[in-house]
Amino acid sequence: MVDVMGHFAFGLLFAVPAWFVWGGRVSVVFIALTTTTAMLPDVDLVLSNVFPQTISHHGVTHTLLFVVAVSVVVAAIVTPILRKRVDSLTRGDRFDGTSLFLFVAGAFTLGGASHLFADMLSAPDIAPPVNPFWPFFAKPWSVNVLYYNSIWANAVLLATALALHLGLWYAFDPFDHRYRIEAAKTAE
Repeated sequence: MVDVMGHFAFGLLFAVPAWFVWGGRVSVVFIALTTTTAMLPDVDLVLSNVFPQTISHHGVTHTLLFVVAVSVVVAAIVTPILRKRVDSLTRGDRFDGTSLFLFVAGAFTLGGASHLFADMLSAPDIAPPVNPFWPFFAKPWSVNVLYYNSIWANAVLLATALALHLGLWYAFDPFDHRYRIEAAKTAE
């Protein structure tokens, strides 16, 4: 499993398609929501202290079933709360209640799925491999290409994700200011 920095990087990388679907401020909102839940499956670290006999790391919270279920429930709760804020951030009434719920639930699910994918790519050096498709498939999945303690791998992942998003932000939502780089205008 990657560390926190790596999980945020994977959340950002999973949210890259938002620039091509919506562009602009709507993408920024989706990316923020996705990154917010990039650590969702690690709620088992807290729950294992409360329920030590029942919850273990990389257990039920590291499944797509858990991620989707929690995303739907949390989206149902926070969608009414986020309604006015999202409308003001996106500069308009772009979402009705149902589409905003799907937008939020989709972002939360994608963030949790990014965590599962990152844990599947990393060696089980400090925790058992994840079983993301439980209860449908009982076999754990692991590729073992990243190590938790690799600060360089995690830092490079985060720097790459941030650079990619900044470049796409600049391309899809160019902000106007007097220092903006533009192509030179030719005299006709």
